[in-house]
Amino acid sequence: MTIMGRLRADLVCGIGLLTRLPVGWLAHDGLPYSMTRSIWCWPLVGAGLGACGSLLYAGLRWLGIAALPAAGWSIGMLLLACGGLHEDGLADMADGCGGGRDRARKLEIMRDSRVGSYGVMALVIALLVRITALAAMPGAVAIMAMPVAGALARVAMAAVLWRLPPARSDGLASSMAGVPGHALATCMGLAGLCAAVLLPWPRAALACAVAAGAAVIMCLFARRQIGGQTGDVLGATAVVAECAILAALS
Repeated sequence: MTIMGRLRADLVCGIGLLTRLPVGWLAHDGLPYSMTRSIWCWPLVGAGLGACGSLLYAGLRWLGIAALPAAGWSIGMLLLACGGLHEDGLADMADGCGGGRDRARKLEIMRDSRVGSYGVMALVIALLVRITALAAMPGAVAIMAMPVAGALARVAMAAVLWRLPPARSDGLASSMAGVPGHALATCMGLAGLCAAVLLPWPRAALACAVAAGAAVIMCLFARRQIGGQTGDVLGATAVVAECAILAALS
């Protein structure tokens, strides 16, 4: 299989996993698809989504829309593009860890498609933090911060996937155990490059440090609560990391 074939397969997996964008035009029979190997492109997907959000924010501000509603529309567009995938994981994890008494019960609640009070509170806080943090930034900083936050949030996801074993034997996350070292290194390198190119070095270093801290905290919390990672844990990690990065940059 050619290098271009592998790149195409990884992009199909990465975009298809992290967004609701159509990728059928990229797919092709016989490509070597691997969700785990595709983690190298997760920062590119996150940065691309963030760039779309920042362009919408800049356009709304240019039209005279106030910062707060412009930020709300921008974050809403990101939720639409991702199908609320990461937010669903955050809500499920909040409900499970907030309402379950033991590991088995927490995992059972996390599988329930209904959203409880803990999940609602987590979603409200996550939306408020991102919207208000974005609105509080100077315009130029906000436009650059969204792609950086999107890229680093996906690196935090990859780090949790790498460090924690699957919490259950089934599900998508359990099939992605054993992250290739070269894919993880490329993932981190691309996100760091994105931060270094788009932000002044003190802000870039701060964003990277905050993303690393968010990944460590989520690793420790998930290990203690349910003994490993699930798809919900990965989604929650992305949201928590993005909230922390945008808040720090504000």
